[in-house]
Amino acid sequence: MQHGKYRFIVGFLALPLGLYALFVVWPFIQSIYYSFTDWTGLSPEFKMVGFDNYSRMLDDDIFWKSLQHSLLFALLLPVVTIGLALFFAFMINVGGRKRKNGPVITGVRGSGFYKIVYFFPQVLSIAIVALLFAFAYNPDSGAINSLLRGIGLDDVQPLWLGDPDLALWAVMAVLVWSTVGFFVVLFSAGMASIPAEMYEAALLDGANRVTTFFRVTLPLLWDTVQSGWVYMGILALGAESFAVVQIMTTGPGGPDYSTTVMVLYVYQKAFRDGQAAYATTIGVALLVVTLAFAAVVMRLGRRERLEY
Repeated sequence: MQHGKYRFIVGFLALPLGLYALFVVWPFIQSIYYSFTDWTGLSPEFKMVGFDNYSRMLDDDIFWKSLQHSLLFALLLPVVTIGLALFFAFMINVGGRKRKNGPVITGVRGSGFYKIVYFFPQVLSIAIVALLFAFAYNPDSGAINSLLRGIGLDDVQPLWLGDPDLALWAVMAVLVWSTVGFFVVLFSAGMASIPAEMYEAALLDGANRVTTFFRVTLPLLWDTVQSGWVYMGILALGAESFAVVQIMTTGPGGPDYSTTVMVLYVYQKAFRDGQAAYATTIGVALLVVTLAFAAVVMRLGRRERLEY
């Protein structure tokens, strides 16, 4: 069985690794190279400028704003999204009361329906979600302010996306709404694989729902939670945040750069301002932030693996 094992492994891995190196690793290397040039993105001619782009980036107030917003996305969105998803998944799979002649461990009534409701946003493109919420946030004819007027709160009519103090939070709420369903399904699959005998033993020992969640479910589900945390952070730093900010906000990135994130700033500098070299410099900074986030989460979340 050992004969030709390594040739077999290399044969299967060569093509995927080659494609990964060509379409993922090589563009990163090119970006780092172009960040030391004055390339506009249009002209084939450029020259080396050393660390000028990095010096410019460190003196760029908009870059620091975008970095602050991206870090807020990466730190806060996973906490809220993962927390809500864990709660919903636990209630759907484990948190119900025992029914007559039914299993001891069950979800709340209508759990199958709730799974469909929570997962529904995943069926929609993030662009469609952003457009729908852009209309809902409209201060004059949007659904949210219309609802507030309908219940007698005529004096409470926020500008939402037009208010620099509210716009970023409004965008973050959309990201939570659009992603929490995926993690509900992910965690539900993990909880379904936990033996029911463990929950039954915990209940016999007098454990309530809170104790069962923190002493049984979360420790056995920790590897899945950690992976979901990293994945959600990458989404918050990358394509998801770009899509909602680009579509929903004025500018986009406004008002007054209050919703500008790093990935949007990269796009604007490259395709709007024709400063591809400076855009790749910001992209390198975004790469460092993403890798640092993943490394910190993996390091802080490291614990002894529990098996069952």
